[in-house]
Amino acid sequence: MTFRNERKYRLSYGDSIKLKSDLISRGMKKLYPDREINSEYFDTKELKMFSDSEEGIVPRKKIRLRWYDDKSIKNLETKISSIEGRFKKSIELKENFRKNNSYLHDPFYGKIFTSIIVNYKREYYKFKNFRLTFDTKINYKNSRFKSQIKYNDKETVLEIKTKNLHSNDYIDQFINYPTSRFSKYCRGIHLTHSF
Repeated sequence: MTFRNERKYRLSYGDSIKLKSDLISRGMKKLYPDREINSEYFDTKELKMFSDSEEGIVPRKKIRLRWYDDKSIKNLETKISSIEGRFKKSIELKENFRKNNSYLHDPFYGKIFTSIIVNYKREYYKFKNFRLTFDTKINYKNSRFKSQIKYNDKETVLEIKTKNLHSNDYIDQFINYPTSRFSKYCRGIHLTHSF
């Protein structure tokens, strides 16, 4: 199990373009081709995972199906936040794994049901010893009620992943923006569900 150090930055589209241009001029390189990412999140009927995330309760989970341009390959991912840190487990699934199921079962949360679908474009870069991703064109759809309405996010997110090799002060030399919480799942729930 590998724990990850992640820093997130909420950026306007203009700030995202400006920062990307600045980092490219300082040696940032493209790591992989851009791709479209789709995530279908699951939660209890009462949205307990959402509530736990909003309140910062640990341990907590986020469970999602994720697929890329090739829709035939899907991964069931569990993101776990614990006192020790954050880590992710991923299992590749066959195309028809949910054919006869209306829910999934989690040992901690019990029955969980589809909640929202998130779609966005991701760009991958390497700078120094960091891996950076820029997520843009983020949109959300309520999958619980099969609504066809898509809600577009007016912000973008930069995420930096490191293996705890560098202090936050070192990263701050290059990224002159404040870190911020940016949970696509929680933002999507706020936009697509009525409370």
